[in-house]
Amino acid sequence: MSKPVPHTRSDYHYFRDITTRWMDNDVYAHVNNVVYYSWFDTVVNAWLLEQKLLDFTDSPTVGLVVETSCNYFSSIAFPDLVRAGLRVSRLGTSSVRYEVGLFANDNPEASAQGHFIHVYVDRITRRPVPLPAELRRALESIEAMQ
Repeated sequence: MSKPVPHTRSDYHYFRDITTRWMDNDVYAHVNNVVYYSWFDTVVNAWLLEQKLLDFTDSPTVGLVVETSCNYFSSIAFPDLVRAGLRVSRLGTSSVRYEVGLFANDNPEASAQGHFIHVYVDRITRRPVPLPAELRRALESIEAMQ
């Protein structure tokens, strides 16, 4: 398996700035890998909230993360500013694959990039359900060009 190539900012359709915090650095003087996954959650859920597609308490369907991965290319450390880019790379009947690129400061190439997959399920039964039409339309607006 060959190593992935860092994406560029033009590969993404939506961006959110995230500030690093002193506590994000580990003993190796860079952001600890677990923080990257929290940034993935932050950019996806912020986008869903901005689109008015996420209701924590009353939505009949919820997205559960069933798979994640991240590739690291260059270090990010406090006090860097991270621009998190978001796109959708695959829409299924009940699932979506989000891809996230994390860009440090003004760097045109991703310092890290990865994905996670949401499977949408019924809030009560936890069984997969088709993506709601409004959600599907919004996801198509940030879908990657094939």
